[in-house]
Amino acid sequence: MAVYFGLKMSSVAKTVSLCLGFIVIVVIMFVYSTMRTPQLSDDELRDKGVFLLPKPRDISPFSLQLADADFSNDDLKGKWSFVFFGFTHCPDVCPTSMSELGKADLALQDTTGERANAFQGVLVSVDPDRDTPMEVTEYAKFFSPRFLGATAPREVLAELTQQVNVAFAKVPDGNGGFTVDHTGNIVLINPHGHYHGFMKLPHDAETIRLTYQSLDARF
Repeated sequence: MAVYFGLKMSSVAKTVSLCLGFIVIVVIMFVYSTMRTPQLSDDELRDKGVFLLPKPRDISPFSLQLADADFSNDDLKGKWSFVFFGFTHCPDVCPTSMSELGKADLALQDTTGERANAFQGVLVSVDPDRDTPMEVTEYAKFFSPRFLGATAPREVLAELTQQVNVAFAKVPDGNGGFTVDHTGNIVLINPHGHYHGFMKLPHDAETIRLTYQSLDARF
């Protein structure tokens, strides 16, 4: 009888251990699923207006001017650069897109810790006739103090924009002045400094955040 009781207790103990082990596994999986960085597939990104190149492209050497320094290919290394080509006199698209970039940057600082430093927002002005490097820098930093603002002579801008599928043109406004028509994509440049893809209009902070987290997690 004692032997039978001992065997029964051993069986119960094994059952309890198995149940506890199963519960621990379920809890671990739940914690992982709630804490892991969300990632979107290429198809999901495409549905949100984010298009990735089959093979990222090299970008030829360039040099733009920040307020107090140059900005070149080397400044793209080690970070995901989300680059918007616009201008400070832009009435609607530019401030809207830059605002969404700024919101995404703030959200990333709150949720990704040190990896937030791998997100780099850049405004490149395609209106060098009116925008000085200082003005572009101040404009970019209005949306996030971490953002960079740069510009360059028109021929330098033309060579760079052609490589990342961005077009711009100076257009008379009918009042003796002019505006600048330009592609509204956010250009995605990977930590190797290669043209990786782009985000179409309209832009929103949540898509920008998810795009960065998805790309950074798989790179």
